[in-house]
This record gives sequence, structure tokens and C-alpha cells, in this order.
Amino acid sequence: MPKEIKNSKEGKLIGKISHYFSNIGVAVIDLTSALKTGDTIRIIGGEDTDFDQEVKSMQIEHDKIEKAKKGDSIGIKVSKKVREGYKVYKV
Repeated sequence: MPKEIKNSKEGKLIGKISHYFSNIGVAVIDLTSALKTGDTIRIIGGEDTDFDQEVKSMQIEHDKIEKAKKGDSIGIKVSKKVREGYKVYKV
């Protein structure tokens, strides 16, 4: 059984998707590490979801923020459909 490596080729694991609003293309990410606007994230999950994107903006409770800390739940617009439980890495 393969071991999970936090700092693997995917980057550093920083959280997971807790909700996806398909009508507006926004994912809610529960963070286990800090994140800021301009960072590049990678979302991996399911059989064929694996993509990178720049964090152009993020929100907490509809308020736009520039940086988020461990423990925050943030909303970001994502370029592809995601599901709950998908892992989010900073690359």
C-alpha cells in the first residue's frame, strides 16, 4: 500500500474541497496551511481531475481577502468541476 507523501510532485497538501457550487463554479476549501492571492494550486481527485490554476481571488463569507490562514474555509472560483474531498496542493 503506497504511503501518502505531503511534499510530493503534487506540491504541498494545503487542504481539501468541502463544497462545490456548480451554478457559479466556486469551490469551498478547508485549509490546513496558509494561502494567498497569486499562489498556484493544484486540485486532484476522482479518476480524471488533476489541474493547476492561479488563485486570482478568494473570499471568506462573501468578503474578498488577499490571504487566508490554516483553519480558514475559503471560496475560490475554479476552472473545472470539482467534488467534495478532492485534495488541494500549493505548487
